[in-house]
Amino acid sequence: MTEADFAEILRRHQARVFIVGGWVRDFFRRVPPHDKDYMVSGIAEETFQRLFPDAQKVGRGFPVYLVPIDGERCEVAFARKERKEGQGYRGFRVSYDPSVTVEDDLYRRDTTMNSMALELPEHKLIDPYHGREDVEKKQIRAVSVHFTEDPVRALRAARQAAEFDFTITEETYHYMKACREELRLEPQERIIGELRRALQAERPSVFFRALARAELLEVTFPELFRLIGKTQPKEYHPEGDAWQHTLLVLDETAKHTQSTAARFAALVHDIGKGTTPKAMEPHHYGHEARGLTELAKWDQRVTLPKDWLRAGSFVIEQHMRAPLIRKAGKIASLLLAIDKQKSVLSFADFNAVIRADHHSLPEYLVHGEELIRAMKAVSGKNAPDGLKGKAVGSWILVRQTEILQAQLKIFAEHQNQQ
Repeated sequence: MTEADFAEILRRHQARVFIVGGWVRDFFRRVPPHDKDYMVSGIAEETFQRLFPDAQKVGRGFPVYLVPIDGERCEVAFARKERKEGQGYRGFRVSYDPSVTVEDDLYRRDTTMNSMALELPEHKLIDPYHGREDVEKKQIRAVSVHFTEDPVRALRAARQAAEFDFTITEETYHYMKACREELRLEPQERIIGELRRALQAERPSVFFRALARAELLEVTFPELFRLIGKTQPKEYHPEGDAWQHTLLVLDETAKHTQSTAARFAALVHDIGKGTTPKAMEPHHYGHEARGLTELAKWDQRVTLPKDWLRAGSFVIEQHMRAPLIRKAGKIASLLLAIDKQKSVLSFADFNAVIRADHHSLPEYLVHGEELIRAMKAVSGKNAPDGLKGKAVGSWILVRQTEILQAQLKIFAEHQNQQ
């Protein structure tokens, strides 16, 4: 069934049908839209079921159907009104009878850019809250005070500011602040979902800065909130406190890797500084160990994705020593450890974080993959006759270290000749 066929069937039965949501927003943002969603009004659910007997119902609190349109299984929802009666995103009473209009439905949505509809078949724009104008201005503006009824909308506004490079209006920041207490009660998987998408943005720091400005960082990511105001030695960190440094490292890492695990590792690499005793500042001795403790607490509170936890732990442990080690044996051990992390962090991912943190890389990391290939050419098959068990492993490590030393010497000589 084509979209035109779908619209024609509904129009013949005095119903209206619209394209809604992110597809419309992205169309006016002039970026390729995805996941076309539809909304119908002026029709009873029983009539819809009779007209489209193959539609699969998937909504619980309100009707949403999957309908094959233009070769895709598209979501079709009924226009609805919502009234807040409880806490969180489940605390709504929903009505979706044929009297609910498109304007009623758009009013319940979060921001103006998400409150537009294109009526079929003419693709006539329905835009009662001037969302198209806000898209042109690149601003995020709440439709009404109803924004506050689902507290995760505050995180979504911050995340979309990062994704789209939009600004958030002052009134919307006011509504975001009003979400603070209810956000404490939200399911953590919803917060992690917004964090995951924020980390995929070109400048993820925009998300966290918006939450800080809306006074929501403390209730959503307290480990990051504690970095604010943590002083650092100015000769090494002219950018300011540990909070500013973390966001700079995050954005710089994001320039060089699409890996959300690597970007999360950049985000948490210094979280141990948040618990540095005030008397120790501006120094943060031992912040690596404290960082591992903070990350473990975060995981207990939220249950972080396993790849994030693994990447974050590894970078917290290694980010200070990686640029400093000089002994071949320790370099060999670290390179082998990075290689073991490759299912989560590639050499390029690890290097992206270290370079962002320290502004440069030691030669052994620049050539890390090449060195690993040379070292791993040695295996137990090459071991002298008579060696068994742990002795074989020890022999392999010695030979690998020798190979590493020789390669590092070549790199050093080449660099001196330049």
